[in-house]
Amino acid sequence: MSDPDLAEVTAAALAEIRARHPLIHQITNYVVMNDTANVTLHIGASPVMAHALGEVREMVRYAGALVLNIGTLEPAWIEAMLAAGREANERGVPVVLDPVGTGATGLRTDAVEEILAAVRVDVVRGNAAELSAIAGLAAEIRGVDSVSADAPAAAARIVARRTGGAAVVSGPVDHVADATRVAEVANGAPLMGAITGSGCMATALVGSFRAVQPDPFLAAAAAMIAFGIAGEIAAERSAGPGTFRQHLMDAVYGLDGETIRSRARATLTEVQPA
Repeated sequence: MSDPDLAEVTAAALAEIRARHPLIHQITNYVVMNDTANVTLHIGASPVMAHALGEVREMVRYAGALVLNIGTLEPAWIEAMLAAGREANERGVPVVLDPVGTGATGLRTDAVEEILAAVRVDVVRGNAAELSAIAGLAAEIRGVDSVSADAPAAAARIVARRTGGAAVVSGPVDHVADATRVAEVANGAPLMGAITGSGCMATALVGSFRAVQPDPFLAAAAAMIAFGIAGEIAAERSAGPGTFRQHLMDAVYGLDGETIRSRARATLTEVQPA
């Protein structure tokens, strides 16, 4: 069987999102809540930001995907994430995890370990240091920013094997992995790292694509391709970080299949399961 064309997978998934408008339930952080809601809306999905323990189980029943983001963490939110994650698993709703700042503090590291132990996670998306911390590889993280990590592709593969799903390490080149495949996505722009929340926005898009694409690996790769292309388009129109944020939302909204097919820069490699 030939490898799928990642550009075509992305274009098809984008069309499906815009036809179906899946609900993406996000338990996310205060810093990015508005941006992640808007980027979800602009890609064509429907965001809901609900974190109260009294409603998360009910809300996730209507969702096409559940996104858990630990950026501004406190114990009550961890409890709500666990409750929503378990409900999602029971109902077959895919779960996407953004382990913001894992490895920086004990609270964050312990929360991620607790979630991974209790919830079946389809996709984990983070920076190189965050995924390396989960994988048990050497890395340095300061606050929520990756300072150093030597093996992003290896980290993605280890985390994917651990969860049985897919994992994404974001960076100048995004590495997407599952048990038997690795994709490198070269789309993107340096200005994406100059604004707060670009990684969290990418995770929201992973949730949106996973809601319509049953393969976690292909969903994650498609989301990173789409967001990277939007970042490139936005950078071409921007004078700096302030205008970039505005143009990024416009570029996500304006994405179409033709643009994706002409601009996607991604490679897929089959690998032997470890």
